[in-house]
This record gives sequence, C-alpha cells and structure tokens, in this order.
Amino acid sequence: MKKESSLFHSDGMKSMAKAAFYFPRMLLQLGILKLTGIASLCHSHIHLDKCFILERCGDLISGDFKEAMEVTGIAKAAFPSNKEDLMERGRKLVRESVECGVTSMRAHLEIDGLVGFSCLDAGLHLKEEFHSACYIQIAAFAQEALFADAADIDPGHNFRLLAEAVQRSGVEVVGSAPYVEPTVDQAKKNITLILDLATRYSLHADFHLDYNLDPTSEPLIYEVINQARKYGRHWLVLEGGPRITIGHATRLQLFTPAEWRHLIDAIGDLAITIVGLPNSDMYMQGRQHRDNALGAPRSTLRVPYIASKYGFHIAMSVNNVENAFTPQGSVDPLALCSLAAAVFQAATKKDIEILMKGDPADFLIVHGTKTLQQAVLNPGIDRTTIRNGAVVACRQTRRWIASRDSTLTQSRAEIRGWWYALFPISWPYLVYKWVLAPHVWYVLSGYSESRSQ
Repeated sequence: MKKESSLFHSDGMKSMAKAAFYFPRMLLQLGILKLTGIASLCHSHIHLDKCFILERCGDLISGDFKEAMEVTGIAKAAFPSNKEDLMERGRKLVRESVECGVTSMRAHLEIDGLVGFSCLDAGLHLKEEFHSACYIQIAAFAQEALFADAADIDPGHNFRLLAEAVQRSGVEVVGSAPYVEPTVDQAKKNITLILDLATRYSLHADFHLDYNLDPTSEPLIYEVINQARKYGRHWLVLEGGPRITIGHATRLQLFTPAEWRHLIDAIGDLAITIVGLPNSDMYMQGRQHRDNALGAPRSTLRVPYIASKYGFHIAMSVNNVENAFTPQGSVDPLALCSLAAAVFQAATKKDIEILMKGDPADFLIVHGTKTLQQAVLNPGIDRTTIRNGAVVACRQTRRWIASRDSTLTQSRAEIRGWWYALFPISWPYLVYKWVLAPHVWYVLSGYSESRSQ
C-alpha cells in the first residue's frame, strides 16, 4: 500500500486549511482565541537514522560515549538488511516532530562501511514523502572516523563513500565528527576534507566538534575558522551562501569572557553557527566529576546567555531520541525549552524570546496555552501545526478521570448492561429497561405536562 505523502488525511482538510493560516492569527490578535500561536519549530540537528533503537542496545553498563559507539554499531549493522524498519523509525520521528510543531529539520544520515547508503536512501525517501508537511534538509554525515588507523596518511573507505554520497540529488549538507579520529592531526585533516567537499559541491558544512570538557584539549573550532578563511569569500555571511555549523562544542563551556570575545573576533564575518544539544551533552559529558560535591557540571552551552551577552549566532536542538547517546527525552523542542529554562536559569521575557526564535512563515497553535511564557515553560500537549498556509498536523488528547460521571464509569455501566444479555433469565428485565421504561416515562411526562396546564 502506498504511504501518505503528508500528514493530511483528506482533501477537504487541505482546502479548509488555506484560510486557517490567517484566521487564527486574527483571532489571537483580537484576544478572542484563548491559546498561544507561535512561530513553528525546527530541529537544527537531529539524527533520523539511529532513533528509537535503545531497546536493541541491551542494558547499558557504563553509559559512556565508548559504550554508546559500540552498542550503536551493533544495532547499525542490521540497518541495511532491514530497510523497512529504518523507514518506519524515521517516519515515526518525522510524524511525531510535525505533531509537536516542527516544520523544518536538518537530518543527519550516517555514511560508512557498516551501513553503506541505506540510511541516506531512507532519508531521501522520507524527504520526498513528507515534503508538504516538513522541510527535511539532508546531511550526509560521517559519524565514524575517516581515517582507519592512527598511522594512516590518507583517508579510508568511509571517506570514499562520503564523497560519493554528497553527489546524490537531495543532499544539501556534508558533515563529520572529527573528535572520533585516532589523532588530533587526523581530526584536523577531517575538517579539511569536509570543507573541500562542501566547497566543491556548494553544500553546507556541519561538524560535531569539541565534544569534551577537557581544559587541556585544543578547541578545534579555531581550526575550522582558519581553514574556512582559506576559501576567500565562500564562507562569508555577506555572500548569503553555505554556512558552517558546529554541533555540541561543549569545550567552549569552559571559556572565560575574554576567550569568548577572542572567538567572536576570530569568527568575524564568517557564516558560522553553534548548536548546543542539552539532552545529549548533559547526559554524556562531565562523568569524571560524578564524585564532586555538586556532581557533573552543566556541560552544555548556555544558549540564552551566550546569545544575549555576546550576540553570538547560536541555537539548540534535540539531537538523538531513544538511543545509547541520548536514552532520555522526546522529539518535542518545546519540552527542550522547558528543560533549558531550568538548566540555564533562563525564564525572563528576553530569555524566552531567545529560546523561541522560529520561522515566522509557519505557525504553531498551542491549545490551552495563553502566553508565550507558558508555551515555553509549561507547553500544552494539544497542538495544530500550519505550514505554507495549510494545516499539516493536529494533535488532540482525550482526557478522563475516574469519577461518578467519567467516561470510564459510563463505559463500565454499558458493559454491565450488555453482560445481562448473555443470560436469558435477565431478558425480561432488559426488555423493560431498554424498551418499555423509556416509553412509560414518555407517557407519564406527557400526562404530567397536561395536568400542569
């Protein structure tokens, strides 16, 4: 059976939705509609292929990054032979995201000798399947090392696969994780290789970088900056072309104000964005501080503070959902905002506005929520997502509570009534209850009304 290409379920819904984009805005402005309408949401960094695989990873023993790589590698080995599962998990992530209010995402699809192009094939298919509901920007991503051994001078098979993948139609980003390379020198070569590919094929570049809290480690974001400068005007903001994104960057959390100002000066007019990933960063980083008085530090970039104090181009995102790298959390960016309010101690009006920067071209209605503050700090579950002037998702919950008049009580009453029908001895009673009694009541009611006249 052919899958639906969007979250719509009827043509009538589509036509009705054309006016729905403007009508809710007008009602909200007039104060008639008692709910919150906000800009739609975005996953600026999410893994579409290795979501919802936690149960396949077994019981986590240490929970650290090394174990996550190992158990995820075992799960990934089955991806090429079970492509339908790969599709279904990706489809689940996209659907749930759109229901939360997401209308755009950068989806990282892994390319390596273990999975080949199976993840990329699934991502490109889902991009087309959900094109009317969500813009899925495909990133061909090398999670595994491009150099197989510390002694290698030239990159290996993983890089050759990646170089082939970026030439596929529909791929807009090329990315890697330089920190997994055997040596620092190879990590720097990794950056060179990715920027070369990005420049050659006019792609965005996305690095998972500086993923540590080691004050003695070299911040490789400076390597990205220095190499980007070698391409002349290609990576400048003023050119309005491709951008460079740095994900995680937890090492920068150790920067002093002077070091932040130095970094900003070094970036200058380069088109560089940093994306913090609180769910993953705080779960994975800082484990060596577990026995300290305050335990592990807040090992993720303080997004509102950095944006406000330094004017830095920064965002945050969900990253992983239900895998060994991030076993906790959902696909909902608003839930991430609520977490951020506590982690960053950021609940002022300015903080909330920073956390909720979105795409004003699309629209999310958070039902039962009256203010932007409430949408960020305590978001409602019921939502309507509007993209390009059309309703693309609507999530509504059914509620009941055990009480005398609850749905549950009524259901039990109905079950008891039908239970009687199984026993012939109760049939006369049922005839009286369901047939005669209502008729008798109707007659008596008429008689009573005639007497009152």
